[in-house]
Amino acid sequence: MIVGVVELVKRIGLPAKLAPVVALVLGLAAGIVYVAPGDLRQGVLMGIVLALSAMGLYSGGKSTAESIREA
Repeated sequence: MIVGVVELVKRIGLPAKLAPVVALVLGLAAGIVYVAPGDLRQGVLMGIVLALSAMGLYSGGKSTAESIREA
């Protein structure tokens, strides 16, 4: 979900270099509100994990798509 929202925000006009910041904010919000609503420390940690996972998923998908296009 984070990947999709970040991609949507980029298509609306956000510079691509700010995408990781948006992913981090969304990840933190999701971690604090949905994953661990009662434990702030765990929510922040899970939010960071969610954001880093989303950024890695996007980067890996982009690299794979580029290598398929080149082949």
